Amino acid sequence: MNQYVAKGTFEVKMNPQSQEQVGTHTMGRYLLDKQFIGDLEAASTVEMLAAGTENGAGAYVAIERITGKLHGKAGTIILTHTGTRTKTSQELRVAVVPGCSTGDLAGLTGTMEIIIENKIHHYVFTYQLGE
Repeated sequence: MNQYVAKGTFEVKMNPQSQEQVGTHTMGRYLLDKQFIGDLEAASTVEMLAAGTENGAGAYVAIERITGKLHGKAGTIILTHTGTRTKTSQELRVAVVPGCSTGDLAGLTGTMEIIIENKIHHYVFTYQLGE
C-alpha cells in the first residue's frame, strides 16, 4: 500500500456551547467549523470536549467529519483527536477512524499533524489508501 502526504492550511471557527468552572478546573463543549485549503480541499465539523486548569494543564478529545477532496479524490473522512498539555509540553494525536471513510476515500487510514505558526493553522496528513 502506497503512503501519501497532503499539506496545506485550514481556518477554524470555534463556537463555545457550554462551560463549567469547578474550583480550578474548567470543562467545556465546543463545535468547530473548519475550511481546508491545499492538497485537502474540504470543510469539516468538529465536536470537542475540553478540560483545563489555571496552571495551564489540560486535555481535549474530539470527533471530526471532513467532506471534500483529498488529492482530487472525493469522500468523507472521520478523525479522532486526543490532546494533552502542561505548561512546558503538549501531545496531540489525530487519526483516521478505520472503516469510516466513504466515496473515493473508502479504506483510507492515516494520521494528521497540526502545526500552528504565527496564528496560521497548517496540516500534514500522512495517509494510505487501499488501492
